[in-house]
Amino acid sequence: MIRNVIFDYGNVLVDWNPAYLFLPYFNGDEAKCRYFTDNICNREWFTRMDRGEAMDVCVADLQARYPEYAQAVAMFRDRWFDMCNGELEGMYELILELKDKGVGVYGLTNWPAETFQEARRRFKTLASIDNYVVSSYVKLAKPEPEIFQLLISRFGLEPSECVFIDDRKDNVNAAIAQGMSGIVYPGSCAELRPMLESLLK
Repeated sequence: MIRNVIFDYGNVLVDWNPAYLFLPYFNGDEAKCRYFTDNICNREWFTRMDRGEAMDVCVADLQARYPEYAQAVAMFRDRWFDMCNGELEGMYELILELKDKGVGVYGLTNWPAETFQEARRRFKTLASIDNYVVSSYVKLAKPEPEIFQLLISRFGLEPSECVFIDDRKDNVNAAIAQGMSGIVYPGSCAELRPMLESLLK
């Protein structure tokens, strides 16, 4: 029986996409924006921050490698919240309902340390989760198995009683490999609810 729900944050609770920041910077040129986010300011690079490297260090390193993009790279640090387009509809209410039912609610997120506490101040959905593991704080990142093992041990969870929800299939598969159930976030709370309810019966 599932007794605990573990939420990813980005694109499960908060709408986060670098294109929200960089598409206007590139004057709406989708090809230029995609090139930048795929090849320069890309997942491989910002995962360094998710694993706990300082933003200033990562920004300076990338600016040195791509001086022609120095201004844009700095924007990732200086205007980080412009990559957030608010909280995903219905998720805050879902979390409160789960808590009211006595279901354990936890967070497991890849997130840079410099912006995490401000994000909790800005977004009530994030603030509603009291027990969480943040990648940059522990120097681990999904889908590494160790970060799931840390969450399990820190909060005394039984993996078979947990379901993990993430927008990335590789992260969900990593949770399943640790004995949890997993749901790839389907794109809306309305679609998620019946999937979750079927596991909580």
